[in-house]
Amino acid sequence: LYGVTYIALSPEKAEELVSHGWNADKSVTGYIEASLQKRSIEREKTLGEKTGVRTNLVAQHPITEKEIPVYVADYVLGSFGTGVVMGVPAHDERDYEFAQQFNIDITPVVQKGDTTLPYTGEGVLINSGEHSGLLSKDARTILTKAANGTESTTYHLRDWSIGRQRYWGCPIPIVYDPDGKPHAVPEEHLPWTLPTDVDFKPTGEAPLARSKELQERTEKIFGKGWTPEVDTMDTFMDSSWYFLRYLDPHNKEALSDTQTIQNQMPVDWYFGGSEHTTLHLLYSRFIYKVLFDLKVVFDTEPFTMRTNRGLILGTDGNKMSKSKGNTLNPDEIVKEHGADVVKSYLAFLGPYAIPGNYPWNPRSLSGIRKFFDRVWALKDRVSKEEAPEKILIELNKTIQKVSFDIEHIKFHTALAALMSFLNIFEKEEVISQEVYTKFIQLIAPFGPHVAEELWSLLGEDGFVITNAWPEVDTKYLEQTSATIAIQINGKLRGTIDAPVTISEDDLLAAVRGLENIELHLRDKNIAKVIYVPQKVINIVTT
Repeated sequence: LYGVTYIALSPEKAEELVSHGWNADKSVTGYIEASLQKRSIEREKTLGEKTGVRTNLVAQHPITEKEIPVYVADYVLGSFGTGVVMGVPAHDERDYEFAQQFNIDITPVVQKGDTTLPYTGEGVLINSGEHSGLLSKDARTILTKAANGTESTTYHLRDWSIGRQRYWGCPIPIVYDPDGKPHAVPEEHLPWTLPTDVDFKPTGEAPLARSKELQERTEKIFGKGWTPEVDTMDTFMDSSWYFLRYLDPHNKEALSDTQTIQNQMPVDWYFGGSEHTTLHLLYSRFIYKVLFDLKVVFDTEPFTMRTNRGLILGTDGNKMSKSKGNTLNPDEIVKEHGADVVKSYLAFLGPYAIPGNYPWNPRSLSGIRKFFDRVWALKDRVSKEEAPEKILIELNKTIQKVSFDIEHIKFHTALAALMSFLNIFEKEEVISQEVYTKFIQLIAPFGPHVAEELWSLLGEDGFVITNAWPEVDTKYLEQTSATIAIQINGKLRGTIDAPVTISEDDLLAAVRGLENIELHLRDKNIAKVIYVPQKVINIVTT
């Protein structure tokens, strides 16, 4: 509340005020008229240039009693809440962009560490008068009372048109009598299936409207002059409950067996694209709650946890679209490079569990191909000899890293760890089969075909996928030495490998014994030594 630096009216609310006698400037009434011509979806967009106009109105802050300027802004929708918003630019992305565009004050009032604006998280109040220092979660109730306000929750639902003028999707089980009145298809005639005689040539009407089979079926059941609904249901309708049907797909009596639903729902972890976060997630939750009320399911939520994945863009940096001509046929790429290469490239593109946009880069795809070629080439150098300790240390570090990263959906860093190990491993004169087979196991989730071929060629039992995942031998993770950076007056002059238990005096003596370091210390007095154990020693000279 203390961060409010302007008030924004929706064009709808402003128009209402004008109709009630507000003498607005012509620039304002012109803006209102132009804004109301725009579609809501254009006005709702989060990013991009914000438009607005300052009015001759001012508002009074309920706590500080300062005058606050009032604007009309088309990013505020009349159908949302009251159609009037407090502009808090330091803590809202759209308000921040609007304030920057119109040179409006930006006052941060919630802080957590070195936060950058706009900051939308929780924190401690600043610039909030006597309320500074309160936790933001506690301040809500306190400030509401201080401003003589009341707390309420506003729900905003928008109608969902499930009808689509296309063939695919479930046909809507509604028929119309000769007077045009709709009737539900009785249960004995369900399921209401799609006809098979549909012509898909575009004519401006729904494909089902030209189906003789569907029309004849309708008249046979209901009588002459009755017509079928020719729209099909939006595919979101199907994807809002398909996970229940997967549990028991051949059940002819119910959508799924009751006991199976009890045993297997809700879904533990649901991965999906960010483009479906709002609609698909909203619809599936809504329908699941209806099914809960009907006692078909036994939980109020279908998914325990959801993670959004990133979006792969075309080589031009735009979202893949037929209209842009930048789509790629995965079958052709798999044919050229192999499924393992394509799969691993997708895993290596970026953080899977953090929504982002990742352009397709054919050069990077070639890099993954070279990685698998190098892994394959090692088979010709396999030996029964034991691996040196340094390789066992690196292997166990890699097992630990890859295991953790896969479990935490960090596929790109898991692959990076495998590549780092390969860089070290392939430099060995002989390749230990014991180490090589464990390395193959680590690669298997990313390149299952290559892994299984190598496993078979090495004469190992069964399949990679049926063998236990490699375990970390913790004795190889116990660090006995460390590479320590050597600085002189803050500048890096070299490194030294030393036991982790070495004292500062012994380390200094060892460092001074290095010829290149002694050159920098010659004829100098050591004024101070700063030692960060196992990391850096900084020698300050005068």
